[in-house]
Amino acid sequence: MTGESAQSGHEAIIAPLGLLLDVDGPIASPESRTIAIPSIVDDLLTLAHAGVPVAFITGRSDEFMRSQVVSRLVAAGLRDSALVFGVFEKGGVWAPITPAGLGALEIDESVALPAPARAAVEELAREHYGHAMFVDDGKRVMVSLEQRVDAPAEVYRAAQTAFQAAAFALLGSLGVGIRYGTRVVADASGDTPFRIDPTIISTDIESVRLDKDRGADRALQWFAAHGVGARRWYSVGDSRSDYLMADHVHARGIPVAHVDVRPADGVLEREYEVIVEGELVHDHAGAAFLRRMVVEELGL
Repeated sequence: MTGESAQSGHEAIIAPLGLLLDVDGPIASPESRTIAIPSIVDDLLTLAHAGVPVAFITGRSDEFMRSQVVSRLVAAGLRDSALVFGVFEKGGVWAPITPAGLGALEIDESVALPAPARAAVEELAREHYGHAMFVDDGKRVMVSLEQRVDAPAEVYRAAQTAFQAAAFALLGSLGVGIRYGTRVVADASGDTPFRIDPTIISTDIESVRLDKDRGADRALQWFAAHGVGARRWYSVGDSRSDYLMADHVHARGIPVAHVDVRPADGVLEREYEVIVEGELVHDHAGAAFLRRMVVEELGL
């Protein structure tokens, strides 16, 4: 099916659906940090090879995506015809995903944490909190500290809370405009361009301009430039911030639904449809949703 692309103004191929996928939770297991359910890879390839545009929109680094997701798609037979795109670090880094692997990276240096501040925070984490977390050395524009897989949840949570308070104080002392929850320290210009953003397995220190809506915009622009749209987009995620992907699509007047794979945190009220996969959560819910799309949308 073809039609006029709202993004490019050119004749576009309109797929029956498009996917905007968070990675940790719906695709990669939050326990193993890998794709633990094989059907996820199979169904992603089936959808992509049927012309469905697929974007991964994650806070993860391109290095993580290359090793844990892209390599799996390539090994399983990703074809040249598939349109698959990756947005990393919540919109700060992006690249196409091809049968040869991850394509050329583009990096938005304007949102990067200053190098001296980055070095200071990473030293703090390594020196005092290395028993519970590690520095993600693959990040290019943000700083991320992730839970060690051998650290019990209660140990990590205590260390995470302490680290975040210490990082906030450290960055403020270095003149970085930073916000952490309701706490705010402005820089010399009176601005607060960075924030501390906790998740269940990590802490990100990032530009306030980075988030899942920015990632969704990057993806829609890239697909439009390649002459592809969708009758309806589905965003899939496990945190409340993942709703921002669908918020962005909805604000552009494009039909969208959001799949919440961790509804116990609270399903948000939205004007568009919000979907949960019964009692399933995380990658089990993500796998069930992808399988349902293959069956219901493609009839396979």
